[in-house]
This record gives sequence, C-alpha cells and structure tokens, in this order.
Amino acid sequence: MKCLLKRTVLTIGLVVVALGWLRPGLVFAQQIRVVATWPALADITRQIGKELVNVDTLATGVEDPHGVPMKPSFVPRLNRADLLVLIGLDDELSWLPALLEVASNPKLLPGQPGYLDCSVGIPVAESPSIRDRSEGDLHPKGNPHYLLDPIYTKIAAQNIASGLSRNFPQHQATFEKNLKSYITELDSWIVRWEKMTAPLKGVKFVEYHQEWVYFANRYGLKRIGAVELKPGIEPTPNHIVSLVQQIKQEKAKVLLYGAQNPRIPEQIANETGIKALRLYSSSGGRPETDSYIKWIDYTVRTLVQSSS
Repeated sequence: MKCLLKRTVLTIGLVVVALGWLRPGLVFAQQIRVVATWPALADITRQIGKELVNVDTLATGVEDPHGVPMKPSFVPRLNRADLLVLIGLDDELSWLPALLEVASNPKLLPGQPGYLDCSVGIPVAESPSIRDRSEGDLHPKGNPHYLLDPIYTKIAAQNIASGLSRNFPQHQATFEKNLKSYITELDSWIVRWEKMTAPLKGVKFVEYHQEWVYFANRYGLKRIGAVELKPGIEPTPNHIVSLVQQIKQEKAKVLLYGAQNPRIPEQIANETGIKALRLYSSSGGRPETDSYIKWIDYTVRTLVQSSS
C-alpha cells in the first residue's frame, strides 16, 4: 500500500511539473477548427493562425477548379468546423452548397460569421456584362482565380485574419502579428518574382480554362485564346481548327492546362509546336508546391524556363 501511494504521489508530481512547462493559456486550449476549400487557402490560414488553428482542406489541388468530387468524409469535417475559408465568386458553387446543407452547421452558412469569403475587396477581372448560361456555366461573377496574383493574395490573407479575429477576438493580437509577418515574407517574394518574370512580358499564351488572367495581367503575358469555347464549355472541332491557325499566326509559345485531360493540349502542341504545360491553379498539385509561396515560385520558374 505504501509503495502504491508513493507511485501515485510521484505521478501527480510529474504531471504538475509537466504542466508547469506549458505556456499559460495553452494547457487545455482547443484549437480553432478551420476547413478551407483549397490547399492554398489552408496554407495561408495556417500562417496566420499558427498553433491556434487546426486547418483541414477539402480539395487537393489537382481537381477541376469548379468540380471537386464530393466525398462523404467532407461532411463530418464541415459539421465540426468553427470556420470555413473559401475562394468565393461562386468558384465552389457546383459542390460546396450541397455539402453545407448536409453538414448542418449553421455557423458556416453564407452571411454567418464562420463563412470567410476571401474574395471580398478583390478587383475582379472578366466580370460578365450578361449573366446567363449562354456565357458558360462558370465565372458568373467574374474570374475567381485571383490567387494567381500574389498582390491580390495579400487581400485574401487580410480577409482570413479579419475573419479569425472577428470570431475569436481574444486572439486578435496574435492573428495581426502573424499576418504582418506573412505579408512581409510574401512581399519579399513578390519583389523577387517581379524580377524573375521580366522575360515573360509580351509572351503570348493559350489557356485551356480561363484562369490565368490575374497572373497574365500582373506579369505582362498576352493571352490570345482559350481551348474552351467559354468557361466550362468544351471546344468544338471547328474551334480547335481556328485556335490552331491563330496559334501559328500569333506564334504563341505556351498552352496552359491543369486538371483537364491532356489529349487536346497535346494534339494542339503536335500541330503547332506550342509547348503544352500542366500548371495547376492551386497549390498542392505537386509535392514541391505544398505551400502558397512554393506554388507561385514553381509556376514562375516553370513558365520562365519554358518561354525562353
């Protein structure tokens, strides 16, 4: 009995000592549960939330940007989440609303504090003057692929920090400090990318899906056409013939595609000599692009090398 009592006292003593080493406020703190629709947003959220957040992501970065396959495992993640971080501009319209309905988490519904739309304040490109199905099934509110411009990504990061602070004001100082550090790091990369992309100015390119306008506007590339007739509408044979002729006439250098089937890009490349590049419109598509900064850096380096 005495031996058992000694072991019990020793165990309690070790627990007290161990707890003494933990930082105040973090002993029994539960992390903020965040679900991001895309890996790039998940990475930015982690940079701002650090150890205060546990961030899960639904898409992996290799899916069709507007057609992420819905998995049963998404539902419990959304049901337990405190916050939802999304691209907005109806980028996730074809799959996210149905998931939110089944997840039954009122905190994450549009208009609620836990619904963090990162597109707020973004100068939207390619906003259509007519919004109906004749203009394609996608991009009804303009082009949602703004994360391809690192300047606009700073706006998204600020939206995430504001959303975290709004929902968890007790950690606002930490979020603002982490945001400032991340923006400082991102700014240093932006200066570097501006120098690296000098050879891209005036380079003519073709895209499969209309998602490169922000990158092109930032770094001076010139888009001459798209494989899709309109966002979400696959090409006809006549359109391919016309596009091939245009590529030859304009001497376009690269054709960019991501989640799409490579058959048509490879066919066009064989007929024209244009270089077909698979570059995804989010981080995570390749192991070397597992963060936002790594993704943009890989994209810049690949395009500069392929366009020289």
